[in-house]
Amino acid sequence: MARLWRYGLLLSRNRHVAEDLVQATCVRALERSGQYVAGTRMDRWLLSILHSIWLNEVRARRVRQGQGVVDADSQLTFDGEYAAQTHVMAAQVIRRVDALPETQRETVYLAYVEGLSYREVAEILQVPIGTVMSRLATARLKLAEYPPLHAVPNTPAGDRQ
Repeated sequence: MARLWRYGLLLSRNRHVAEDLVQATCVRALERSGQYVAGTRMDRWLLSILHSIWLNEVRARRVRQGQGVVDADSQLTFDGEYAAQTHVMAAQVIRRVDALPETQRETVYLAYVEGLSYREVAEILQVPIGTVMSRLATARLKLAEYPPLHAVPNTPAGDRQ
């Protein structure tokens, strides 16, 4: 469920939409359980269903109405304590990946965050494996254009504001 929710959040960029996507995915999986092929990875099958729902229903309805996009900075909340220090570089990476075009962003997520093979990513996205490889190569080139990541220097507890 967590993997589905993360992928739904990546696609929709909205927590509520991601929850709706996961719920719709579970409903569709139950309705079409007879289509599940034994031996197929369940997570890949569910991610494929979620992707299909996003393309066919939610994306068409919500994104075109302007409800499917949120500012990445508003989704990254820090408590101002040491936890923020440990997440600064991750936040920079998220912002950079978030700036990629949708097709590259979802391909990067499935391949590098979820650890799926290129073939599995191609099946989920319903594109040729060469397209997956091209999207990843283009995304890597785009990400390489950014300056190096910088960590925020640690400050003594008394110096924090």
